[in-house]
Amino acid sequence: MGREKIIKAQIEGGKASTAPPLGPALADLGLNVSEVIQKINEMTKSLEGHRVTVKIIVDLETKNYRIDVKLPTTTCLLLKAVGADKPTGNPAQQKLGDLSLEKIIEIAIIKKKELTAKSLKAAVKTILGSAHSLGIMVEGKEPKRVIKEIEQGLYDDLLLKYENKWKER
Repeated sequence: MGREKIIKAQIEGGKASTAPPLGPALADLGLNVSEVIQKINEMTKSLEGHRVTVKIIVDLETKNYRIDVKLPTTTCLLLKAVGADKPTGNPAQQKLGDLSLEKIIEIAIIKKKELTAKSLKAAVKTILGSAHSLGIMVEGKEPKRVIKEIEQGLYDDLLLKYENKWKER
């Protein structure tokens, strides 16, 4: 690539628009604005309801571009899922809420690119660890107990239901 220009924007997943600041910035660089916006929305559709940072890296000579999406943090995803603005500061004493294991699995799938987990099961256990540290219950239980139950195979059928979504990411 030759000289590059980077456009950064905060958008809600799946809802980028041609309105300022993104539309005019892309137009100024001579890009097909609706095409770029459509690609951003395709890439961020699964993050609807979440604010994400999008970087469009443009080669000024060839007008080629690539789009990088920075995912919300696991903490942000978990807090939003329980409807909290911030952690309690004392997760052992004060519980923020209760999530279904399916919600934990959805968050694991969203975060796949940034997790080192090689399997959906390992990724879910990672997200459960974060839920534990925030004081979020899962299925009415402490997340550490749910991790043990996953290791015992209690949720294999549920995990299998999401295996294809995991592989698609």
